[in-house]
Amino acid sequence: MNNERTHDCGTLSDSHIGETVTLCGWVHTRRDHGGLIFVDLWDKYGMTQVVLNPQIDQLAHDHAQSLRGNFVIAITGKVRARPNDMVNTKLKTGKIEVYVDELHILNPSETPPISPWEPQDTSEVLRLKYRFLDLRGPVLQRNLKTRYDITRVARNELHRNGFMEIETPVLTKSTPEGARDYLVPSRLNPQKFYALPQSPQLFKQILMVSGMDRYFQIVKCFRDEDLRFDRQPEFTQIDIEMSFGSEKFIFQMLEEMMAEIYKEILDVKIDTPFPVLKYQDAIDRFGTDKPDMRFDMEIVDLGEIVR
Repeated sequence: MNNERTHDCGTLSDSHIGETVTLCGWVHTRRDHGGLIFVDLWDKYGMTQVVLNPQIDQLAHDHAQSLRGNFVIAITGKVRARPNDMVNTKLKTGKIEVYVDELHILNPSETPPISPWEPQDTSEVLRLKYRFLDLRGPVLQRNLKTRYDITRVARNELHRNGFMEIETPVLTKSTPEGARDYLVPSRLNPQKFYALPQSPQLFKQILMVSGMDRYFQIVKCFRDEDLRFDRQPEFTQIDIEMSFGSEKFIFQMLEEMMAEIYKEILDVKIDTPFPVLKYQDAIDRFGTDKPDMRFDMEIVDLGEIVR
């Protein structure tokens, strides 16, 4: 059997009825109905119901008796329409099922210590310990896909505006910035240390001097500081630098990039240009330089009343 899949588990529809396909993935559930065995086969793209009928292939049906959740399998079979009363409207593939001609167990699995499908029933400590299982859950799968899509759209928009992505060094020397550095001992130079960058600030300024007038990088930064809700020891930022530009151009470009991200990923149209507040106005009206504009909770000066 060729284990190279022809389709993923979230693609098949009634337009594929009659085709022979190969699917690979994890067993989500297995149900034995006293002859027919139904398996929900899962991968990151979705889920497809496959059916093992002893009248089609007795050997595959026999192998299916041993299947348990999280077994990794490959199947080849023919796509058929589900009976009308068996259509699952919750699945993209809910109108079809695959009747298996061949079954290959790629990797058996013991009962996993956590279920990624029910994270609310699992402590955070266990979820982090078995992160490779936790990442199979639909919420985290969706988050990872969304993060990728954001960086993809951002790259496209920056490229459209003439910016070039350039990687800067990760091992560098310590430079005074806003937080403490993470230090890495040098094996070749005893009692010497590299520092992990808090930002690519110096490198991107060197690039400007070198004539690379529009630079960007989706870059890891490291800052050894106390954890707070808006502070992380390791984080990723979209780093941008340009020569011969204006504040107006930067504002317009970033607003267009944000609008395109919302449009393509969330199908939401946001209005541009964004409202602009002067720093002093933000402090006077909201008491912070990053106000939440969704709430009309401005500071009111009652000085004249209480005198």
